[in-house]
Amino acid sequence: MARDGAGTGWAIVGGQVLRDGVVVPGDLALSGGQVAAVPPKGQERAAVPPRGQKGAALPPGGQVAAAPPGNQEGVRRIDAAGLLVLPGLVDIHGDAHERGLQPRPGIGFAPELAIRDSAAQLLASGITTAFLGVTLSWEPGLRSLAMWRALLDALEAARPHPLDLRVHLRFEADNLDALEDALADIAAGRVHLLGFNDHTPSILGKLGNPKEVAKYAGRAGMSAEEFRALAEAVAARRSEVPAARARLAAAARAAGIPMLSHDDATVADRALFRGLGARLCEFPMAEAVAAEARAAGEPVVMGAPNVVRGGSHLGWASAAPLAERGLVTVLASDYHWPALLAAPFAMARRGRMGLGEAWALVSANPAAAAGLWDRGALAPGMRGDVVLVDPAGPQVVAVFCAGEPALLTGEAVGRLG
Repeated sequence: MARDGAGTGWAIVGGQVLRDGVVVPGDLALSGGQVAAVPPKGQERAAVPPRGQKGAALPPGGQVAAAPPGNQEGVRRIDAAGLLVLPGLVDIHGDAHERGLQPRPGIGFAPELAIRDSAAQLLASGITTAFLGVTLSWEPGLRSLAMWRALLDALEAARPHPLDLRVHLRFEADNLDALEDALADIAAGRVHLLGFNDHTPSILGKLGNPKEVAKYAGRAGMSAEEFRALAEAVAARRSEVPAARARLAAAARAAGIPMLSHDDATVADRALFRGLGARLCEFPMAEAVAAEARAAGEPVVMGAPNVVRGGSHLGWASAAPLAERGLVTVLASDYHWPALLAAPFAMARRGRMGLGEAWALVSANPAAAAGLWDRGALAPGMRGDVVLVDPAGPQVVAVFCAGEPALLTGEAVGRLG
């Protein structure tokens, strides 16, 4: 995980700070890795707003105590005039790292390079907590067991890192040969979210389309004939899937890992995964599924690219109007990290949701959904994850992770006092 912030304190002054769901003029202090009380005003509220209100969710056990102001000697100052001072983005599903691993079909690069490049892109997008969506599939190549192992090793080698890099295991239902590896990695604490993927039926339905087969075969590094034969062999073991799912769910529950269903097509699908303990509904394919999940008090996740582009690239539900109606509560970067920063501004431009409320979709709400009660708001005692944004872009100017600067652009350096 990210390193603890125990270095120099910071004063972020003169900006427009998001507090309690509203952007207001003010200063922000960081000390000991956390948001600190701002002397001499001391007006910041120590409590985190309860779930359902604007801002972060209340952690189990009550309030977050205000951090002490700390010694003002050695405190660095950054002038945030004209900038928005916002909680760091929390991305619970982003798989754009795959382009670093395989920028073209059959052309691969080392996971270490992909992780390094991904971390830089994440910070440039204002993302301070990132769950890499790593697909563990029965396909060879990019989403194989060998790549899974290599990526986990590369992530371990990259730590400690200012960015809080975590793993969202997207386990393909028919990948029975990798089940024991997945169970072992969950038990070892190497997995932080578990998603139940089931793309095999869709793939089987495309085996008669040479163009689609060529796409899948290229990603797997196989010929079209080899890929067809593999897919058919995998489908022959379909009866073993329910038992494997049950074992994965039991392991996740034992480890305290949140679980997500994925691409639920029907209310019955949502009920099935709810029964396994998957309380997050990710990318529902129908509005009725999202509505049923929200009626049960469950977070509903959709893609930020959907919002930025004005609709789903697959022709499914449009995320923005669903978010405005309260049927979508979390946005994730999905396949494009910069979209996570752009999405709340796009929501605000629609005129039905203020920026503070829209920002909760990409910070406070995903943090709460993932059980990360220490981030997502700029209240005293919360983790010092902060992004300074020029709203004209929007453009990231500076990023603080756990109270320490993780990215200072040239403009930010010019603002240092």
